[in-house]
Amino acid sequence: MRNNASWLAAGFLLTFASSFGQTFFIAVFAGEIRAAYGLTHGGWGTIYAVATAASAAVMIWAGSLTDRFRIRYIGVTILAGLALSAAAMSWIGGVWALALCIFLLRLFGQGLMGHCAMVAMARWFVARRGRAVSIAGLGVASGEALLPIVFVALMGFIDWRLLWLVAATGLLLLIPVLWALLRKERTPQFHSQADGGSGMAGRMWTRAEVFRHPVLWLMLPALMGPAAWNTAFFFQQVPLAEAKGWAHVSLVSLFPIFTATSVTFMLLAGGIVDRIGSRRLAGFYLLPLVLGYTVFALAQTLIWGAVGIVLLGMGTGLHAMMMGTFWAEAFGTRHLGAIRAMIGAFMVLGTAIGPALTGVLIDAGFDFPSQSFGIAAYFACAAFLAGMAGRKVDADLSIRDDQHSTSHE
Repeated sequence: MRNNASWLAAGFLLTFASSFGQTFFIAVFAGEIRAAYGLTHGGWGTIYAVATAASAAVMIWAGSLTDRFRIRYIGVTILAGLALSAAAMSWIGGVWALALCIFLLRLFGQGLMGHCAMVAMARWFVARRGRAVSIAGLGVASGEALLPIVFVALMGFIDWRLLWLVAATGLLLLIPVLWALLRKERTPQFHSQADGGSGMAGRMWTRAEVFRHPVLWLMLPALMGPAAWNTAFFFQQVPLAEAKGWAHVSLVSLFPIFTATSVTFMLLAGGIVDRIGSRRLAGFYLLPLVLGYTVFALAQTLIWGAVGIVLLGMGTGLHAMMMGTFWAEAFGTRHLGAIRAMIGAFMVLGTAIGPALTGVLIDAGFDFPSQSFGIAAYFACAAFLAGMAGRKVDADLSIRDDQHSTSHE
């Protein structure tokens, strides 16, 4: 950490800045936005889902820019774009303009900012890739823990539109910090052409090749699941509390436990991944989510709700680590920006599908606790398929490692 402080700090800064385009931050202003534009819950949810899905589509192209430009330049550009998007939220006057702003916040924030950070960590680090990803991931965890509380408190005496200007100003102030941290970009000890940066078959896979490979499609339910259903969990927190007969504030008081648990397990997983590889965790890392949603389906008290939150935090921390390391391990780092852009687009699409689908089911009479049984079953199936993908990657890399060892005997 001491030798790589500036690069790790840059990764932390980028993921922290992504908070301003994440659901947990935008949702702070949901009531004010609906009141200002005369939107129902369904209307607001539809705008959010469509804008998010559109940002996922653009991510497929825009995310590949990290393969062509230095993180120093593209990171500053994304920060500026997110700052302008936040500033626009303070003066827009129509529903279509609102949809455009949400699209830009989701694209620059949740999409490109986090993508940029994780591509950088996976490319800059090899032997300590897992730990680097976990340290960078602390940025968004910090934002999740701090920003909603701070901005909800500020809304007590500052107009919500002015608070978006505060957010924009903060993002602009981060630009010179990022520029200074990345005066010199890190070159890993293993060059990207070496075995340390290559994937299966000792190759650097292109996005088109990855798209045709069965590993991607086996991992697809696993990579979309947490994005869809965890986003839905937080998006539907009010209907969930009502269905359980809990006070909303009591449920929200459990959320810091989620953040603390996810951070803890992300850090623990970083060390494990560096020792055994992410592909060997693929079949197991979703199991806490299977248990967590089962608990929420059955829980009658807040104590059991806290147990469910802990399990969701465990699964979320492990998932963040897996998505930061698995794709570099399986397919190499040369085209990682384009590959992760495609992966990120699937995940962002999941964040659009989850809230919309659960909302429709709630309207149809299926409350969120009832849906949690189905979500748990989804994660069980996804874990089985991810395990198959992990075994495919592990078998290939193990053969390569054996051949490499034999050649040096």
